[in-house]
Amino acid sequence: MKMNKCLITGGAGFLGINLIRYLLDKNWTVTSFDKAEFKFDDVVGSINVVCGDIRDRDHLLEVMAGVDIVLHTAAALPLDRKSDILTTEVEGTRNVLETSFEAGVKRVVHISSTAVYGIPDHHPIFEGDRLHGVGTYGEAKILAEDVCLEFRNKGFCVPILRPKSFVGPERLGVFALLYEWALEGRNFPLLGRGNNKYQLLDVEDLCEAIYLAATIEADRANDTFNIGAKKFESLATDFQAVLDHAGHGKHIRKLPAAPAIAVLKFLEMLGLSPLYQWIYETADKESFVSIEKAAAQLGFDPKFSNEEALLRNFDWYCENHSRFRNKSGTSHTVPWSQGALRLAKIFF
Repeated sequence: MKMNKCLITGGAGFLGINLIRYLLDKNWTVTSFDKAEFKFDDVVGSINVVCGDIRDRDHLLEVMAGVDIVLHTAAALPLDRKSDILTTEVEGTRNVLETSFEAGVKRVVHISSTAVYGIPDHHPIFEGDRLHGVGTYGEAKILAEDVCLEFRNKGFCVPILRPKSFVGPERLGVFALLYEWALEGRNFPLLGRGNNKYQLLDVEDLCEAIYLAATIEADRANDTFNIGAKKFESLATDFQAVLDHAGHGKHIRKLPAAPAIAVLKFLEMLGLSPLYQWIYETADKESFVSIEKAAAQLGFDPKFSNEEALLRNFDWYCENHSRFRNKSGTSHTVPWSQGALRLAKIFF
């Protein structure tokens, strides 16, 4: 199925830029639509960059002309204000689908999250399992999927992908904590016993899954899919691989979960924690999904294990960390402020 003129919402983000590079290698014509400044000089000139907010319906409709497919990666961030999360995820997704439908776009691939499952009571998690978002972010992701289902029921092709947390080139955010501490030669704290299996995903594998959902026959693609690594171990094992790779002989230090979570909740209330509720309440628990459906219907076959994905991201961090020294923010393309955890370094 030939559809190679695409619009990527959120093109200036971590997933967006990796997807742009992936599709340029396949000779696609790409437009990035994002309210954030586009800072990736390596692709400027090869794509059309539009600065805009998906909450602006009229602007979206303007850029939909002639587009074959929309890859909807734009999203609010868990650390954003509640009102911004809800309007971006829900109203923004509705705008994307309505304007795509009006403009005659053939397909919209919606990037959701496994945050829609909340804190499950069993594993692996399947696509038909109960949805229960933790916090505003998780709840908004479920509401955005409901909008997608409305349009799917109208006959529109809207594949929904639910990726695990993904890493790779340009990924910073919460993972920058691990990488900075590893590079500086420090031990790294981990909540709980650390033996809980926790699935991640390499961004290149996610790009492949999006491409498959965008190009295979509609009757196979028009469904909802979990996307994650095929091979993964416990967080302690996979994070220790990063510390070993850094070469300083440092180790994971396990912290009792209940008191550590209580402290993080208090710090979050004070605005001094770099972690939000869904991270610290799931870090000590099992977290993995079945990818059997994506394998069967999309032909999804991830190349990278958790360890390989983390090491690939860490190597990129080591090569580029001077670019973002003393910078912080709430997006995934900058390190998150470490807050009170920066003071905790002296104990590790």
